[in-house]
Amino acid sequence: MSQLPPPVRTARPQQAEAAGGFEFRPASKAGRKARLSIQGMSGSGKTWTGLSIAHGLSGGDKFAVIDTEGGAASLYAGIGGIQFDAASMDRYDPRDLVRVLDSAAKAGYPTVFVDSLSHFWKGTDGTLAQVEKASSRYGGNKFAGWKDGTPIQNDMVAAILAYPGHIVASMRSYTEWVLDGGKPQRVGMRPEQRKGIEYEFDVAVSMDIDNRLEVLKSRCPALNRKVIERPNGARDIAGPLLAWLNANPEPAEQ
Repeated sequence: MSQLPPPVRTARPQQAEAAGGFEFRPASKAGRKARLSIQGMSGSGKTWTGLSIAHGLSGGDKFAVIDTEGGAASLYAGIGGIQFDAASMDRYDPRDLVRVLDSAAKAGYPTVFVDSLSHFWKGTDGTLAQVEKASSRYGGNKFAGWKDGTPIQNDMVAAILAYPGHIVASMRSYTEWVLDGGKPQRVGMRPEQRKGIEYEFDVAVSMDIDNRLEVLKSRCPALNRKVIERPNGARDIAGPLLAWLNANPEPAEQ
């Protein structure tokens, strides 16, 4: 069994002794970047809204798109001044997403839009396919530690959260037909990804077929529980997000 080295104490001796060996510093958002997910059915406006949000987060500078949707994002290039570089993918091993995020970081893109993250779950060579490959090597049993592709999913999420710029990720929603006043209507359910993945992001929004955006979860107070009809992503989402990230903590009352 490997032995881990003892933890390194970085605080001054008297601080470390008082704090049990760990150093505490004033809390700050300095350097924090946006992490936002958009989920919705096909046709709900995820791609356009995501591009607009990425454009706003980048301050109008060129950003990167990781495209799994057959070039759909590129159809919007230039509209409203939106400019981006795209990397198209047709196989979706989550470890390849880690690699392409690393390439985007080295290229210095201020924002990356992953359109969409769902392919890395159930697309060709995605997480579910990797689980089947792994289980087939072990007599068809989905062994502990690989249930739902936990290792590669964790590495993928870690790479998303560690990206040095802003991250926007779209996800398709599972859909169902329901009766509304006797008429069948399509409704979006949870995203096509590992259950609960939307809560890895600072802000999670959903969009419906009428292009209505609802904020499901937000660490940004200005966006909490917002419902926006036909949103302008740069103005309605990126603007409040940047204002929150760039704001200094309010001084405590004396």
